[in-house]
Amino acid sequence: MTDPACIRVMVVDDHALFRRGIASVLRAEPGFEVVGEAEDGVEAIAQAPVLKPDVILMDVRMPRVNGLEATQQILSTLPQTKILMLSMSEDEEAVFEAVKNGAQGYLLKTADPEELFDALRGILRGEAPLSSGLAVKLLREFARQVQRPAAPAPPQDALSPREKEILTLVADGRSNKEIATALALAENNVKNCVKKILEKLHLENRVQAAVFALDQDSLAPPSGTPPVVDGRAVRREG
Repeated sequence: MTDPACIRVMVVDDHALFRRGIASVLRAEPGFEVVGEAEDGVEAIAQAPVLKPDVILMDVRMPRVNGLEATQQILSTLPQTKILMLSMSEDEEAVFEAVKNGAQGYLLKTADPEELFDALRGILRGEAPLSSGLAVKLLREFARQVQRPAAPAPPQDALSPREKEILTLVADGRSNKEIATALALAENNVKNCVKKILEKLHLENRVQAAVFALDQDSLAPPSGTPPVVDGRAVRREG
C-alpha cells in the first residue's frame, strides 16, 4: 500500500540513463515514490493527468515537445502540480522562460542528491528552489526583459506594510518557517500572506515574487545583504 506521506514524483528526461538514475536515487530515499517516467514532453503531457504526481522533474531541452512547453500545457490542466526544472543549462534566459511558463524551481543536473531531496520537499511547502547562483542570473534576465515593451507591472502600493516586509524576506530566499520566526508570526499566517501577495501582484509563484521584489528599490534587502538561495548567500552582480 502506498504511503500517503510520500511525495509522488514523475521524472521527465530524454536521456534514459540519466532519467533512470534519478528515478533509482529517489526510490532509494524514504519519503519519495516515483509514479512514472517520460522521455519527452509529449509523453509527460499524456501521462501527467493519469498519474497526478505531486511534483514533476522536467528536463528543459527534449525532442518533439520541450520542457518549457510541456510545463505550460500540464499546468493549464493540473495547476496544483509542482514542476521543478532539472537542466544542464545555466543560461539566464532559459531560467527566466522556465519561471515564466510556471515552473516553481530550477536545479542544475550537477546538484547532489541531498539538494534534490531538499528541493522536492521545499517545493511542496511553497518554496522556490534555485541552484546557487541562478537567482542572480534570473534577476539579470528579468532586468533585460523589463526594458522591452510590456504590460504595466502591478503596483507595489497594492501591498500592505506587512506584506512588503514578508515579500522582502521572500526575495531574500527565506522559507515560510524562517519568515515566521523572523517576524514572530504563525507559519500558516505567513503562507496565507504569501498567497495574497501573489494574487495582488498577479504573479504565479515565489520565484516571480522574489524577482519582482528585487527589482523594486524600496523592497530590496538591505545593502550588503546578499539574497539566500537554498541556505547559501549569493552575491548580486553588476
